Amino acid sequence: MEIAQIDKRLLIYYTLIIEKVNNQMANFILNINGEQKEVDVDPNTPLLWVLREDLDLVGTKYGCGMSQCGACTVHLNGAAIRSCVLPVSAVVNQPITTIEGLSSDGDHPVQKAWLEEDVSQCGYCQPGQIMSAAGLLNNNPNPTDQDIDLAMSGNICRCCTYPRIKKAIKTASKL
Repeated sequence: MEIAQIDKRLLIYYTLIIEKVNNQMANFILNINGEQKEVDVDPNTPLLWVLREDLDLVGTKYGCGMSQCGACTVHLNGAAIRSCVLPVSAVVNQPITTIEGLSSDGDHPVQKAWLEEDVSQCGYCQPGQIMSAAGLLNNNPNPTDQDIDLAMSGNICRCCTYPRIKKAIKTASKL
Protein backbone atom coordinates (compact mmCIF):
# COMPACT_ATOMS: atom_id res chain seq x y z
CA MET A 1 0.00 0.00 0.00
CA GLU A 2 1.33 3.42 -0.89
CA ILE A 3 1.82 6.14 1.69
CA ALA A 4 -0.66 8.40 -0.14
CA GLN A 5 -3.37 5.74 0.24
CA ILE A 6 -2.60 5.32 3.96
CA ASP A 7 -2.70 9.10 4.46
CA LYS A 8 -6.03 9.29 2.64
CA ARG A 9 -7.49 6.52 4.83
CA LEU A 10 -6.22 8.22 7.99
CA LEU A 11 -7.71 11.52 6.87
CA ILE A 12 -11.08 9.86 6.29
CA TYR A 13 -10.85 8.05 9.64
CA TYR A 14 -9.96 11.22 11.56
CA THR A 15 -12.68 13.16 9.76
CA LEU A 16 -15.26 10.58 10.85
CA ILE A 17 -14.03 10.74 14.46
CA ILE A 18 -14.18 14.54 14.50
CA GLU A 19 -17.70 14.51 13.02
CA LYS A 20 -18.80 12.01 15.67
CA VAL A 21 -17.33 14.11 18.49
CA ASN A 22 -18.87 17.32 17.10
CA ASN A 23 -22.29 15.70 16.72
CA GLN A 24 -22.57 14.18 20.18
CA MET A 25 -26.03 14.16 21.60
CA ALA A 26 -26.75 15.21 25.14
CA ASN A 27 -29.70 14.94 27.51
CA PHE A 28 -31.28 18.20 28.55
CA ILE A 29 -34.12 18.87 30.95
CA LEU A 30 -36.17 21.81 29.71
CA ASN A 31 -38.93 23.69 31.51
CA ILE A 32 -41.48 24.15 28.70
CA ASN A 33 -44.88 25.66 29.48
CA GLY A 34 -44.53 24.71 33.13
CA GLU A 35 -43.62 21.07 32.46
CA GLN A 36 -40.28 19.31 32.61
CA LYS A 37 -39.34 17.81 29.24
CA GLU A 38 -36.27 15.69 28.58
CA VAL A 39 -34.65 15.78 25.15
CA ASP A 40 -31.61 14.05 23.73
CA VAL A 41 -30.21 16.43 21.12
CA ASP A 42 -27.03 18.05 19.88
CA PRO A 43 -26.23 20.91 22.32
CA ASN A 44 -26.05 23.37 19.42
CA THR A 45 -29.53 22.57 18.09
CA PRO A 46 -31.61 25.75 18.00
CA LEU A 47 -34.44 25.79 20.54
CA LEU A 48 -36.93 26.26 17.67
CA TRP A 49 -36.13 22.85 16.22
CA VAL A 50 -36.23 21.13 19.60
CA LEU A 51 -39.68 22.60 20.18
CA ARG A 52 -40.99 21.66 16.74
CA GLU A 53 -39.23 18.39 15.99
CA ASP A 54 -38.61 16.81 19.39
CA LEU A 55 -41.51 18.14 21.48
CA ASP A 56 -44.14 18.53 18.72
CA LEU A 57 -44.88 22.12 19.75
CA VAL A 58 -45.42 23.43 16.22
CA GLY A 59 -47.09 26.74 17.07
CA THR A 60 -43.68 28.40 17.08
CA LYS A 61 -42.85 29.01 13.42
CA TYR A 62 -39.70 29.02 11.32
CA GLY A 63 -39.38 32.21 9.32
CA CYS A 64 -35.84 33.25 8.49
CA GLY A 65 -33.46 31.29 10.71
CA MET A 66 -31.50 34.49 11.43
CA SER A 67 -33.51 36.11 14.25
CA GLN A 68 -34.77 38.81 11.90
CA CYS A 69 -38.49 38.09 11.36
CA GLY A 70 -39.87 37.16 14.80
CA ALA A 71 -41.90 34.13 13.70
CA CYS A 72 -39.99 31.96 16.18
CA THR A 73 -40.58 34.18 19.24
CA VAL A 74 -41.06 32.45 22.60
CA HIS A 75 -40.62 33.67 26.17
CA LEU A 76 -37.51 32.83 28.14
CA ASN A 77 -37.78 33.89 31.77
CA GLY A 78 -40.75 36.04 30.72
CA ALA A 79 -38.86 37.94 27.99
CA ALA A 80 -39.56 37.59 24.28
CA ILE A 81 -36.62 35.93 22.49
CA ARG A 82 -35.96 34.42 19.07
CA SER A 83 -35.70 30.65 19.31
CA CYS A 84 -34.23 30.04 15.84
CA VAL A 85 -30.70 31.08 16.86
CA LEU A 86 -30.64 30.16 20.55
CA PRO A 87 -28.92 26.81 21.22
CA VAL A 88 -30.89 24.46 23.44
CA SER A 89 -27.87 24.15 25.75
CA ALA A 90 -28.31 27.83 26.70
CA VAL A 91 -31.85 27.44 28.07
CA VAL A 92 -31.58 24.48 30.43
CA ASN A 93 -33.53 24.93 33.69
CA GLN A 94 -35.03 28.24 32.58
CA PRO A 95 -38.77 28.72 32.12
CA ILE A 96 -39.75 28.75 28.44
CA THR A 97 -43.24 29.61 27.28
CA THR A 98 -44.43 28.89 23.76
CA ILE A 99 -47.65 30.06 22.12
CA GLU A 100 -49.21 26.77 23.27
CA GLY A 101 -48.39 27.65 26.88
CA LEU A 102 -49.50 31.28 26.84
CA SER A 103 -52.95 30.13 27.96
CA SER A 104 -54.74 26.81 27.98
CA ASP A 105 -57.93 28.11 26.39
CA GLY A 106 -57.01 31.27 24.46
CA ASP A 107 -58.05 33.64 27.23
CA HIS A 108 -54.78 35.55 27.50
CA PRO A 109 -55.54 39.27 27.06
CA VAL A 110 -53.39 39.47 23.92
CA GLN A 111 -55.12 36.48 22.35
CA LYS A 112 -58.53 37.94 23.19
CA ALA A 113 -57.56 41.33 21.76
CA TRP A 114 -56.21 39.68 18.59
CA LEU A 115 -59.65 38.18 17.97
CA GLU A 116 -61.50 41.35 18.97
CA GLU A 117 -59.45 43.48 16.57
CA ASP A 118 -59.49 40.82 13.80
CA VAL A 119 -55.70 40.99 13.43
CA SER A 120 -54.90 37.77 11.56
CA GLN A 121 -54.93 37.41 7.82
CA CYS A 122 -52.73 34.51 6.72
CA GLY A 123 -51.81 33.87 10.36
CA TYR A 124 -48.29 32.55 9.85
CA CYS A 125 -46.53 35.27 11.85
CA GLN A 126 -49.21 35.58 14.49
CA PRO A 127 -47.74 33.26 17.16
CA GLY A 128 -44.53 35.31 17.10
CA GLN A 129 -46.45 38.58 17.03
CA ILE A 130 -48.60 37.49 19.97
CA MET A 131 -45.60 36.31 21.99
CA SER A 132 -43.76 39.61 21.35
CA ALA A 133 -46.86 41.61 22.33
CA ALA A 134 -47.36 39.53 25.49
CA GLY A 135 -43.69 40.02 26.38
CA LEU A 136 -44.08 43.77 25.94
CA LEU A 137 -47.17 43.88 28.16
CA ASN A 138 -45.46 41.71 30.80
CA ASN A 139 -42.79 44.38 31.15
CA ASN A 140 -44.86 47.46 30.32
CA PRO A 141 -48.60 47.16 30.97
CA ASN A 142 -49.35 50.60 29.50
CA PRO A 143 -47.12 51.01 26.45
CA THR A 144 -47.04 54.13 24.32
CA ASP A 145 -47.15 53.99 20.52
CA GLN A 146 -43.38 54.36 20.53
CA ASP A 147 -43.00 51.49 23.05
CA ILE A 148 -45.17 49.27 20.83
CA ASP A 149 -43.26 50.21 17.68
CA LEU A 150 -39.95 49.47 19.35
CA ALA A 151 -41.03 46.15 20.88
CA MET A 152 -42.68 44.92 17.69
CA SER A 153 -40.08 46.20 15.22
CA GLY A 154 -38.42 42.79 14.99
CA ASN A 155 -41.62 41.05 13.87
CA ILE A 156 -42.45 40.95 10.19
CA CYS A 157 -46.01 40.54 8.94
CA ARG A 158 -46.13 39.87 5.21
CA CYS A 159 -49.84 40.77 5.20
CA CYS A 160 -49.02 44.18 6.73
CA THR A 161 -51.54 44.04 9.55
CA TYR A 162 -49.38 46.38 11.61
CA PRO A 163 -52.15 48.93 12.38
CA ARG A 164 -54.41 46.15 13.70
CA ILE A 165 -51.53 44.66 15.69
CA LYS A 166 -50.91 48.00 17.37
CA LYS A 167 -54.61 48.43 18.07
CA ALA A 168 -54.83 44.93 19.55
CA ILE A 169 -51.88 45.61 21.86
CA LYS A 170 -53.59 48.76 23.10
CA THR A 171 -56.83 46.80 23.60
CA ALA A 172 -54.97 44.04 25.47
CA SER A 173 -53.37 46.60 27.78
CA LYS A 174 -56.87 47.53 28.97
CA LEU A 175 -58.10 43.96 29.53
